[in-house]
Amino acid sequence: MGNLTRRGMLAAGSAAGLRLARGGTVKLAPGKPALLGGTPLFARPSGSWPIFDEKEEKALAEVVRSGHWFRGNGTNVKRFEETYAQLTGTKHCLATSSGTGALQTSLAALGVGPGDEVLLAPYTFVATLNVILNMYALPVFVDSDIETAQIDARKIDAAITKDTVAMIPVHLAGNVVDLDEIMKVSKARNVPVVEDTCQSHLSEWRGKKAGSYGATGCFSFQASKNLNCGEGGAIITNDDDLYEKCFAYHWNGTGQHNKNYVDLMHGTKFLMTEFQAAVLSTQLERLEKQTQHREQNARYLTSMLKEIPGIHPAAMYPGCTRNVYHGLIFRYDKEHFAGMPREKFLKALGAERVPAGEGYDPLNKRRYLKNALNSRGYQRIYSKQRLAQLEERNQLPVNDRLCQEVVWVSPATFVSDRAHMEQIAEAILRIQKHAGEVARA
Repeated sequence: MGNLTRRGMLAAGSAAGLRLARGGTVKLAPGKPALLGGTPLFARPSGSWPIFDEKEEKALAEVVRSGHWFRGNGTNVKRFEETYAQLTGTKHCLATSSGTGALQTSLAALGVGPGDEVLLAPYTFVATLNVILNMYALPVFVDSDIETAQIDARKIDAAITKDTVAMIPVHLAGNVVDLDEIMKVSKARNVPVVEDTCQSHLSEWRGKKAGSYGATGCFSFQASKNLNCGEGGAIITNDDDLYEKCFAYHWNGTGQHNKNYVDLMHGTKFLMTEFQAAVLSTQLERLEKQTQHREQNARYLTSMLKEIPGIHPAAMYPGCTRNVYHGLIFRYDKEHFAGMPREKFLKALGAERVPAGEGYDPLNKRRYLKNALNSRGYQRIYSKQRLAQLEERNQLPVNDRLCQEVVWVSPATFVSDRAHMEQIAEAILRIQKHAGEVARA
């Protein structure tokens, strides 16, 4: 960008386009934003998801014709588990019916129950909280890092008490948490880590797969995920005993994998079907190529967004050696857009047909969390004093700010092409150029 300051770049960009630090220009087409009557920048969908062909159809048809539709009756689930364990560099993989099932099974295998505290990230999907409530444990939130949108690992140690029995850091949107700090605290305080890797298939920390550092790593294969079969999940672990407990719990405590674990513990039914595993095996064949394409597009878009004042893409920690961009997160600063509220900014993006949304609201303020803690079961287990203290501990000022500023670009966007990445940047520039008019529209 030569000697252009960010303010100077904006002036140049508003008139001609976005000059990139590494050369090239994203041209700003003439015309007003679509919200003001202009033509939407996106003339066609930005990406189609899921990607499939006759391979998935053939795989499903083979399962149907075999008559072996459930785990233990066919071979697809076991084959997928072996392949995924090898892919993630772990000893064991246990396929489950969902990422939620994987997380709950992990907590059960670690013995989490009433009276216990589990640390978790406040900026994530509701399942991470639900599994703790399902065990009648207390969810203790650790505030977010505003720069990365991940759990702030520097604040974990201070949140641990004598009742803390596990922590669930979340690798959000394909990015990776600060695993160096988290694993250091885990070891020093003897608090096992359940890695919520539901959005970060193939992400890496220092060259090693995310999900392989903790006691367990949990994945989701729900329809929006980078690797998906509609619904499904998996647990990876290097701990033989923990794997057997997970297996027993996810199959109603039967311990069918190892007779020594029969009736060892109660359980539920979180089994993956042969249909899900058959689809996953075909999707796995595309995963690496699709991930590389996704990374290239997301990195290109990030390079452009960084040059727009008021747009702050989520940072990565130095140890993150691969971000697979399940989605792209950036913070929106309305002061660089004539004070335009985020809601109006998103409405303007929507008018340009840019697939973007506001992301998650604060988990610690969900109404159902308050209802759960006020329920008969929780009131019987915990004193009013302890629940009041929990509410005080779960005040999260950084996450409150994060939830007010974050914008997510849809995961399906990144299976598209570079032209669409440029159109997203162009849409933001166009809105910024006419920010005063858009804000009043």
